[in-house]
Amino acid sequence: MNRVHRPDGNHHSGFTRLRYAAGVTHANLDGLFNPRSVALIGASERTHSVGVVTLDNLRSAGFGGELFLVNPRHALIEGLPVYPDVRSLPATPDLAIIATPADQVAGIVADLAACGTKAAVIITAGFGELGAAGTALQQQVLAAAKPAGLRIVGPNCIGVIVPAIGLNASFAQVMPPAGDIAFLSQSGAMVTAVLDWAQPRGIGFSHIVSLGDMADVDFADTLAYLTGEPTCRAIVLYVEGISNAPAFLAAARRAARTKPLLALKVGRQAEGARVARSHTGALAGSDLVYDAAFRRAGMLRVDSLSELCDTLETLAFTDSLAGDRLAIVTNGGGPGVVATDALIAAGGTLAELSPGTIAKLDAILPTCWSRGNPIDLLGDTPARGYGDVVKILRADDACDAVLVLNSPTATTDPSEAARATIDALGPNGRVLPRNVFTAWLGEELAAPARRLFRQARVATYETPEDAVQGFIGRVRYRHQQLLLDASASVTDDGLAREAATVRAIIQRALAADREWLEAEDVSTVLAAYGIPTVRSRTAEDPDGAAQAASLLTGPFALKIRSRDITHKSDVGGVVLNLREPDEVRAAALAMRARIASTQPNARIDGFLIQEMAVRPHALELIAGLSVDRVFGPVVLFGHGGTAVELIGDTSLELPPLSAELAKAQMARTRVWRLLQGYRGAPPAAIDAIAGVLVAIGALALDHPAIGELDVNPLLADAAGVLAVDARIRVTNDQVRSAIL
Repeated sequence: MNRVHRPDGNHHSGFTRLRYAAGVTHANLDGLFNPRSVALIGASERTHSVGVVTLDNLRSAGFGGELFLVNPRHALIEGLPVYPDVRSLPATPDLAIIATPADQVAGIVADLAACGTKAAVIITAGFGELGAAGTALQQQVLAAAKPAGLRIVGPNCIGVIVPAIGLNASFAQVMPPAGDIAFLSQSGAMVTAVLDWAQPRGIGFSHIVSLGDMADVDFADTLAYLTGEPTCRAIVLYVEGISNAPAFLAAARRAARTKPLLALKVGRQAEGARVARSHTGALAGSDLVYDAAFRRAGMLRVDSLSELCDTLETLAFTDSLAGDRLAIVTNGGGPGVVATDALIAAGGTLAELSPGTIAKLDAILPTCWSRGNPIDLLGDTPARGYGDVVKILRADDACDAVLVLNSPTATTDPSEAARATIDALGPNGRVLPRNVFTAWLGEELAAPARRLFRQARVATYETPEDAVQGFIGRVRYRHQQLLLDASASVTDDGLAREAATVRAIIQRALAADREWLEAEDVSTVLAAYGIPTVRSRTAEDPDGAAQAASLLTGPFALKIRSRDITHKSDVGGVVLNLREPDEVRAAALAMRARIASTQPNARIDGFLIQEMAVRPHALELIAGLSVDRVFGPVVLFGHGGTAVELIGDTSLELPPLSAELAKAQMARTRVWRLLQGYRGAPPAAIDAIAGVLVAIGALALDHPAIGELDVNPLLADAAGVLAVDARIRVTNDQVRSAIL
């Protein structure tokens, strides 16, 4: 038996993960996805057992390599010899499938590692259900695998399928045809559901990977492998959680440069529930951070299983787009309007037909045709009219894609119209310019037409809205690619920063066991990174507040200083438009009494006196950072003010940021339109706002001890930006950015 050890190389982090030297990961993952021999450990002949179903799948899929069976209680199963244990095998299997009780797995893995097996799929469930004992068993499995670099998929998974080589190392109910889409899932049930959905549609796969509990091989590993796999054109992920964010995002960014990545991330409500003590922390829920992380990695996120399936079909039957201009062909006005509404609502654009195209359509369509987009063929158009129109539109550089709609009529057979559309695409429509999307409405009459489209590998949907969503998925992918290019060149070399000053302030606060920075320190931190702040002074008592006001220029804002009060205005801790120092003194006396009455347990550290910013046309924005437990620091931007949570107009981005990425983040909010100028007000200084976001991102990465930063309001107008109120929390729990 070959006992050559082939060490693997991976970069996992986490208490259950293996650590290997870099550089040889793919050698052992090739044993998983392209094995020359497979051993099924736990082979069985018991009806409906995992062992017998897996064996049937291995034999029926057409795998051309050697197949070994292991079970100490059998000598022969289905005419194949059975070996009592791994040590008895006549040759080393590249891949092992383990379907035995959990308490036997560690010993089996140790034997596999000793003989040089490259990878193992642990179908066995039950590790998690055993609690601490299960965790200990899993650690024993990983410890047994580590010396030889044996890679582990699972436990608690369906298995792995690679149709092109006839490998069905799973107990799934369906063997899909070979295709060019990979599906990676933490849920075995989602694997079987997607396979069942895809089968009647003729959608094939390059790889199916049920990752299960991801004790070792995870999304990062499989993405890294599939990036260089020529048989894989697109990758779809079902995600319940990410365990190693830096490795995941690095692998996803590399993969997204060459092929579309689509993700369905579930668990929105559970992930979003968290307690935070600043506006930014409250708004930057974990699920929103997943949105930001996926976007930054160039991935598309879908929100439901139905959207996942529709987009899967889009990926299977279309290619990348050059733009977002859609031409719509319909034999009825209503469906055309429905599609147009859906397109505009989703941010797409109706293609403006060129004069040459209109002239060509005039020559073949009735004189009463719409002469615009949507192109209404009218209900009695013969079937060949569909093909003629599609050919013309696909030759028009003003169109980026074509959507063809059909409603059943008594004068035109929907299937004939479908054949005409398919014939217009030529023998290989996907290599010609401009994708075609179709939606044949109805059920009984439309079903045969949909089958024709799927057989011809033309994207087809049941409703105009679904078809538009498929098109928009491709548009979003194109936009993601542009942002991915922008992310690759992020630099803040021009940012003014005094990092040493900020480090000293943070160190003093931590040494004093002070969680929130003093107001004057907050201003110094912001100024050190080029963020303008209002002039201010602090005082311990009302007399000191009046003295501080005499050194500033009124009118004044008076604010309470208390480490126990997060939102000062909610408790009467803010008074504005004070004109004279005596007014400041009186307001401070009243404020102290009021807060002592309503907040008796709050520690009062004194007062903050600020020069009021008189900027009548300025918009109130919010900018800040919070630290996500999975992805690290995240920068927030949005419409600010005291009702910021109610307004709910914010966007997140992972640092580091460039001016381009910051502007893209701003453009995802509703307040972006106000910043362009309205009702005679000039546009705000967009570059200055972007500069604040870039600076906050740099603060996050330069100083991991900053746990929360909140600038609200950040005033913005044509003259620039001004941080009026800000808070910074520091902590010893430092989390680095997942982007690094």
